[in-house]
Amino acid sequence: MENPSLDIQLKTLPHQPGVYQYFDSEGKLIYVGKAKDIKKRVSSYFTKTHHNGKTRVLVKKIASIKHIVVETENDALLLENNLIKKYQPRYNVMLKDDKSYPWICIKNERFPRVFPTRRFYKDGSEYFGPYTSMKTVHTLLDLIKGLYNLRTCNYNLSEEKITAGKYKVCLEYHLGNCKGPCEDLQSEDAYNQSIVAIREIIKGNFKDSLTKFKKQMKELADEMQFEEAHRIKEKIEVLENYQVKSTIVNPKISNVDVFSIVSDESYAYVNFLQLSYGSIIRSHTLEIKKKLDETDKQLLELSITEIRQRFNSNSKELYVPFKVEVGDGIKLSVPKLGDKKKILDLSIRNAKYYRMERFKQVKIVDPDRHANRIMAQMKSDLRLTEEPRHIECFDNSNIQGTHPVAACVVFKNGKPSKKEYRHFNIKTVVGPDDFASMEEVVYRRYKRLLDEDQPLPQLIIIDGGKGQLSSALKSLDVLDLRNKIAIIGIAKRLEELFYPDDPIPLYLDKKSETLKIIQQLRNEAHRFGIEHHRNRRSKTALTTELDTIPGIGEQTVIALMKQFKSVKRISEAKKQDLEKVVGVSRAQKIIEYYSKK
Repeated sequence: MENPSLDIQLKTLPHQPGVYQYFDSEGKLIYVGKAKDIKKRVSSYFTKTHHNGKTRVLVKKIASIKHIVVETENDALLLENNLIKKYQPRYNVMLKDDKSYPWICIKNERFPRVFPTRRFYKDGSEYFGPYTSMKTVHTLLDLIKGLYNLRTCNYNLSEEKITAGKYKVCLEYHLGNCKGPCEDLQSEDAYNQSIVAIREIIKGNFKDSLTKFKKQMKELADEMQFEEAHRIKEKIEVLENYQVKSTIVNPKISNVDVFSIVSDESYAYVNFLQLSYGSIIRSHTLEIKKKLDETDKQLLELSITEIRQRFNSNSKELYVPFKVEVGDGIKLSVPKLGDKKKILDLSIRNAKYYRMERFKQVKIVDPDRHANRIMAQMKSDLRLTEEPRHIECFDNSNIQGTHPVAACVVFKNGKPSKKEYRHFNIKTVVGPDDFASMEEVVYRRYKRLLDEDQPLPQLIIIDGGKGQLSSALKSLDVLDLRNKIAIIGIAKRLEELFYPDDPIPLYLDKKSETLKIIQQLRNEAHRFGIEHHRNRRSKTALTTELDTIPGIGEQTVIALMKQFKSVKRISEAKKQDLEKVVGVSRAQKIIEYYSKK
């Protein structure tokens, strides 16, 4: 890919539902799309061969990608429509498939009709939506028509034509579905009162309509018209259970700015969501490099002012995760429950995803900055006096008490330094004794580093609990390294971190990067130790018998195994076959050895 920045953005997209936005080299939004998996969908634009020429042109013009993570595919669909409606990206018209999403239109005319549509006309009519399915639209329209009598004809009901008696009432009037405005049997004011109420229903304000429904149901019941009353009751139940699905959030949440913040030792990430009539119309995340020991409150206050100025926002209400000072004349809410809390949580999720993507991008582009951040985080999380640039981790490995070995793995700046890994065959311990084995290998490792004047680590990690940690400490005491190197033990079961002379373990967040690096060290030490243990057992099983033959060395054994593949075949081989591999003298020794058995 010619654009390295774009390549990095693609690698760090999340596997989450949401909306993606393509921008050209001038920063102009050229396409908006939805996906249940943003990473897969966006990646497909750059990996597939597109037969559509317009699609190929679009892909060539993409200079950067942004995205908004949402809860569900349904939310992604609706957010996509909101963004397309607001920004009208050039390529959406050409690239979207024939399917469009339904809206409810209140026609700009005398005695307005209310009907479903998939098309927009700039004639002053009102459009509400989009809705996820036509079924939802029909359910809402059925409710409206059940309460209000609206015309369905497309006549031009001008005052002159009605006065001239140009029209006659139709079947809908006789069925009771229309009050006959075409013959001036219903006034324009009375009809428009119904339109005002219908507009509120569409927006999600059912209070007035529910009151009228309930009053109507009571009157019908009092008049013993139970079937009609039951029909109205069903509509009330549908209305009460119905949530406006045409928006991302509650339609009552209008003209609101939402801000959230996540931070670490070096950076803070502030997400901004702008809501209009219950829909997200803008999302932006600001990255801030910390200079001093700024608090999240200070950074959020600074960011709110900056972002609102940048996007020229005049919203009078803000949702924030905690109280901040943002000036007079602005209503501040710290949501704890309900739809407001959900939209704040969505903002926090977008900030967290942005932070993770930046980590991945920095790891690719600026590994030094990535290492510095990780080291600062580990120093803080593990309560160390210096950054653990050099970490060593020890693990014992023995199976059924045979061939006890240990492994030491080394990480530099949070990355494996495999050339410095070391194996240890346990020499002074008889039988499976993890504590004594740990004491031996820790002593041998740091005695050698001291003797050779090699640099010592800033942190030692012991795979095990208090017992193994205590054993390792004995060796550090002997070498006079106690309190000169930080040392901790990690217990496998609950990922508990033990410190010397502290009976209470430390528990890190399961998702923290510090814990992930410690787990990686522990797993790498375990893998490296098991590998060495397996090699020792395999070598012993294959060559012990051959090694006992006088005059037969390691190279001779290797040559024989390569040719005959097993000890049994070597023992059964003819003298002339052995001579071809190891010569007359060694072949004679092998024949004599097996002839005595």
